[in-house]
Amino acid sequence: MQNAGIAALGLNWRYLAFDVRPEELRETIAGAKAMRFIGLNLTVPHKVLAVEMVDAIDARAKRFGAVNTIRCEGKTKTGEWQPLAQLKEPEIGEVRSHGFNTDAEGFVLSLGEEFPELVLAGARVVLIGTGGAGRTVALRLAEAGVGSLFLIDVDSTRAERVTREIQAAFAGTRVTLGYPAAAQRADLLVNATPLGLKPDDLLPLDETRFPIRSARFVYDLVYRPAETTLLKQAKAAGCRAANGLGMLLHQGAAALALWTGRPVPADVMRRALEQNVYGH
Repeated sequence: MQNAGIAALGLNWRYLAFDVRPEELRETIAGAKAMRFIGLNLTVPHKVLAVEMVDAIDARAKRFGAVNTIRCEGKTKTGEWQPLAQLKEPEIGEVRSHGFNTDAEGFVLSLGEEFPELVLAGARVVLIGTGGAGRTVALRLAEAGVGSLFLIDVDSTRAERVTREIQAAFAGTRVTLGYPAAAQRADLLVNATPLGLKPDDLLPLDETRFPIRSARFVYDLVYRPAETTLLKQAKAAGCRAANGLGMLLHQGAAALALWTGRPVPADVMRRALEQNVYGH
C-alpha cells in the first residue's frame, strides 16, 4: 500500500518492515532520526510505549494515548521544525521525532464510506474490546459525540480505565460497562478484538446478552479474512456490515500525507492493499 503510493508520487523512497523488540523501541526511534528516515509507522505493542519516547507529540495522539505514525523533522537555521521530506541535507540541523495518531481518523473515515447514513452524534454504540485500537476507537467515538457507549471487555479493569478517561474528557457521552438492557437496540456494533482472525475463533459477541440483529450497522476491525463469522452473521440478520480494510487504508494514507506534505493517491493505495490482502 505505502510503496504503491510512494511510486505513484514519483518519490525515491522505500517502505520497509522491521521487527523491533519493545525494550529496543527507544533506540530504534533514535536510530531512525540518526539515519534521516522520513518517518515510521508503529503497530502493537509499540503505539502506547512511543507516547513517552517521541520528542514532540501531536495533541490528538496525546489525547488518544497512542502513536502509530512518527514524522522525522529537522530544525532549520531560522529555528523552525520542518518535515525531513521538505529539507535538503545542508538545511538540516537537529532532528526530532514527532508522534501522530492516524488510526482514529482512519476509523471515522472508513465508517463514513461504508455507512454514509450513520450519524455518530447522539448514536448508541456497542464496542467490544478496549485495548489498543479499541481504546482509540472508544475515545474517537466519544469525541464524535456519540450519545451512549457500551463497553465490553474480558479485562474489566481496562474497560473501567477507558470509561474514566471518556467521562473526564467527554461529558456528553454516557458510558456503560456491559451490554445494553434486553430489547434495546444500537446504531453501531464494533468489534475491536482479534476474535475472527482464525476460522475457529469464538464469536466476540454474546448473543444471549445482545442479539446481533439489534444493531443497525456492524463494523469489524479485523480485515483478514474479508468476512469474519461476526460479519457473516450480521449480514444474515439483515445488518449492514463492513470490515476494517478501510480503516487500514485511511490511517496509512494519512501517514503518507504527513510524511510528504502532499495529497496522496488513496485509490492507488486501496488497489494495492486489496491485491495484497485478498489477491484481487
